[in-house]
Amino acid sequence: MNLITKSLPDSHNIFHFGDVHYGSVLSAKTGWNKLVDMMCSEFDGCKNNYGIDGGDTMEAILVDDKRFSSEKFEEPLPIIQMEDVIKQRQPIKHMLLTMLMGNHERKLWKFGDITQKICKELNVPYGTYSSKITIKTEKGQLMYKIYETHGSKGISSTADDPIRRYANMELILKRHLRNKAADCAVMIKHHAHKLISCKPRSELYLIDDGKKIKQGYTGWGENESYIHPDARWYGCAGSFLRLFGEGISGYAEIAEYDPVELGFLVTKVRDRKIVELKPVFLNI
Repeated sequence: MNLITKSLPDSHNIFHFGDVHYGSVLSAKTGWNKLVDMMCSEFDGCKNNYGIDGGDTMEAILVDDKRFSSEKFEEPLPIIQMEDVIKQRQPIKHMLLTMLMGNHERKLWKFGDITQKICKELNVPYGTYSSKITIKTEKGQLMYKIYETHGSKGISSTADDPIRRYANMELILKRHLRNKAADCAVMIKHHAHKLISCKPRSELYLIDDGKKIKQGYTGWGENESYIHPDARWYGCAGSFLRLFGEGISGYAEIAEYDPVELGFLVTKVRDRKIVELKPVFLNI
């Protein structure tokens, strides 16, 4: 865990991305280029863009790994993957609030902390496996906090109806994150390769003033010391790893994983208020 504080403009975008798995023949390079282009351009009327890299930046699979297969002989060695990951992030390194360690980098712990080395080369704060990021105004006032973790638990549902299936996955996501930090308005995980955005839910309640019954809706501030779990934004930040490739069979295909939508999330803040946790789908 690492605690990070950053002052940002009143209106900004934070791109939550990860699971690029650079080096894998199934990694969507055109998707990465699209992310970089979007971060270096105006997004939804705001050009103050920042990013959080959620880990699994590289494939990092060696020949003695059970996930190794013949197509990986065509992939660069992990040391080359690390060098290329650093080169990839040069155009956006000044925008990165932090970078997390993923389970693929952690698998190679015996060779050292790969993510920490990448962060040092890029001059980006090292986030360890999970981080809490405190976002303040340029005058030093607390705006909101983010809890971000690479994660290790999957998210899936066997429900037949798509409405129930998606609702089940939202609930699973919420259960994974809700108890990790009480003061975070935004809670994000990676690893599961699902692209899910779950917004706060308000409920109707009734009160009276002694003369008349009135209605209201539950709500919560974004900079409180305790934010009710139902009043937070939850997200699973997708991936850049395709399920199928022509002439090869990756470990996700062999494990019978279902196809997932590639992409990432963007937290949109306007006038100090979180207005959306927007999924961006990579149609590639």
